[in-house]
Amino acid sequence: MPAPIDFYFDFSSPYGYLAAHQIDAIAERNGRTVTWRPHLLGVVFKETGGRPLPDIPMKGDYTRIDLARAARRLGVPIGLPKPFPFMSVAAARAFYWLADRDEPAAKTFATALYSASFAARRDISGAETVADIAEGLGHDRTEVLAALGDTAVKQRLRKEVDAAMARGVFGSPYMIVDGEPFWGIDHLDLMDRWLETGGW
Repeated sequence: MPAPIDFYFDFSSPYGYLAAHQIDAIAERNGRTVTWRPHLLGVVFKETGGRPLPDIPMKGDYTRIDLARAARRLGVPIGLPKPFPFMSVAAARAFYWLADRDEPAAKTFATALYSASFAARRDISGAETVADIAEGLGHDRTEVLAALGDTAVKQRLRKEVDAAMARGVFGSPYMIVDGEPFWGIDHLDLMDRWLETGGW
C-alpha cells in the first residue's frame, strides 16, 4: 500500500483549518491515507525569523481577504478567534496523547478543535477548553487534563516538532508525499495532480 500523506499543521493556522477540510478527500481519491501531525509554528518562527501573517504589514491585510475567499470557495465558515494568533501547545499535546490510543478519534478531535477556533471563534489555547472539547466527544476530561501535564506527552510533542523541522517543515499546512514537499493551501491542487499522475 502507498505511504500515507504526512499532513503538518498548527492548530492556530487558519490555512491549516481550511486544508483540514480537504486533505482526507484528496488522499482517498488517490488511494492514500493521511497521517495528521500538528506542530508549533512558534518554535519554527524562532528558527526561521518568521512572523504570523496578520502581523506582517500589507501581507496581513491580504491574508484576511484571501482567507474569506478560500473559505467561500469551500463553503465553510471562517473567522479569527480572540486572541489571534494563539498558543496551540495544549491542543497539540492532547492530539498526540489521543492519537497514541486511537488515531481516527484524534482526527475527529482535531477537526472539532479547528471548528471551535475558526468556525465558532472560540479561544482554544487553554487546557480547560481543550478538555471541554474532548469531553464533548466522549473522552474523559480528567484524563485529558492529566495528560496535558504529563512529561511523556510533553516530550512526545517536542519530538514531533523537532522531527518536523528536521524534514524542513516551516509552515501550515505543509504536506509531504513520498518525500515530495508541498507548502500552503494553494498547493493542495498541485499535490492532488502529483498523486494522480505519479509525479513529474
